[in-house]
Amino acid sequence: MDGRFAPSPTGRLHLGNLRTALLAWLFARSAGSRFVLRMEDLDAAVSRPEHEATQLADLAALGLDWDGPVVHQSARGELYADAIARLEALGLTYPCFCTRREIQAAASAPHGPQPDGAYPGTCRTLTASARRRREREGRRPALRLRADGAVVTVVDRQLGPYTATVDDVVLRRNDGTVAYNLAVVVDDAAQSIAEVVRGDDLLPSTPRQVHLARLLGHAVPAHAHVPMVLAPDGTRLAKRHGAVTLGDREAMGETAAEVRHALACSLGLAARTEAPVPVAELVARFDPERLPREPWVLTAADCASP
Repeated sequence: MDGRFAPSPTGRLHLGNLRTALLAWLFARSAGSRFVLRMEDLDAAVSRPEHEATQLADLAALGLDWDGPVVHQSARGELYADAIARLEALGLTYPCFCTRREIQAAASAPHGPQPDGAYPGTCRTLTASARRRREREGRRPALRLRADGAVVTVVDRQLGPYTATVDDVVLRRNDGTVAYNLAVVVDDAAQSIAEVVRGDDLLPSTPRQVHLARLLGHAVPAHAHVPMVLAPDGTRLAKRHGAVTLGDREAMGETAAEVRHALACSLGLAARTEAPVPVAELVARFDPERLPREPWVLTAADCASP
C-alpha cells in the first residue's frame, strides 16, 4: 500500500523522526508499494529550504529512497480551497472569532470542560448580527468544521480500535493559512496514500481526519501509529537532550549506517552484535506484527558501534 513521510522543514530531523521515516518506508517497500515524500511547509514563518535540503540528505544517507518529486503543501492552495468550498456548499462550516485564550477559558470552565483541547463550540450558533459585531471589532475569523458531534472509530493496524468524538476542528486559520487536519486529508487523497504510518502521539487527531475524508468523498487510508522515541528522562526527544540528530551522531564519529543499525535494533530487526544491516535486508526481515508496542527510550549507548 502506497505510503508517505511528511515532515515539516523547520529544523533537522531527530532520531525519533528518522525512526518513523524508516518505519513508513519499510511498511511501503515490504508491500511492494510506492513511497513518497511531502513537505508540510504551510507555515512560511518557520519553514526553510535549507532545512528541507538537510532532511532529504539525512533520509538518503540512511538509505531511504522515494518515488517521484517531493510535494510541497505551499504549492497546493487550489486543492485546499476546493475542499473548503465543497464543505461550505454542504453547510458544514462556520466562522470562529474566538481567541486562543477564550478557547482555553471555555475548555476549563467547571460546567463544560472539553476533552483533549476540543473546541467547545462557542461560535457555532452566533447570529449574523453577532458576527458583524465581532468583525467591526477587528476580529478576523478562522473557519471551522461543523462536525455535529460525529463519533468516529479508527481501527489502527498497530494499536487496534480507537474511538473519539470529532470536535469542530479548524479548517483555515484566521490568517488565511489552511489548517493541518484539512491539508493532510486532501494531500493523502491526491497522492493516493493507502496507508499512513506515523507517531502514536498523532492518534488523537486521526478520527478528525477520517471524518473529513469521508465528508469529502475520499477513500480513508489504513493507519499504523508507531511508538515514539523518548529521552532518558521519559520525555519527548528534543534538542536539549544532546546528540539526537544524524548530524550530531556523525560529529561523534558514527556513520549513517551505524545510526540506521541502531534504529533497526530498536525495532527488533537487527542484533547489536552484528554488522550494520543493509536496507534491502531490513525489508526482507520486516514484519509489522512483531514490531514493539512500547516507546524506545534512547540512552547514550544506543547509537554506539557494536
